[in-house]
Amino acid sequence: MFSKLSVVVASALLTLAAAIPNTTPPVTTPTSPQCCASVVPASNRGAGIVAALLGLDISGLLVDVGLSCSPITVLGNNCGGTTVTCDAPDKEWGGLIAINCIPITL
Repeated sequence: MFSKLSVVVASALLTLAAAIPNTTPPVTTPTSPQCCASVVPASNRGAGIVAALLGLDISGLLVDVGLSCSPITVLGNNCGGTTVTCDAPDKEWGGLIAINCIPITL
């Protein structure tokens, strides 16, 4: 039963991803401090899947991207992930991905 459900969910997500036109996000100077669950190259398969579901084409980007990010608004915020500075992510990305992430060393 679980495998049937996962196939249905995967099919629905792929259909949704195919219906959303892919756009390449602009890469600008990082200005937004973020706490991300992980930071990977844009060429990472998982990052590509997340980006595709959001209608983004990051395949040609040569930068790191953050996954599952939230803005750091208070100095000393306890980030359980990786603290980085990224391009300010668009609201429609819902914190799922941030582009051009550079580590912050404290």
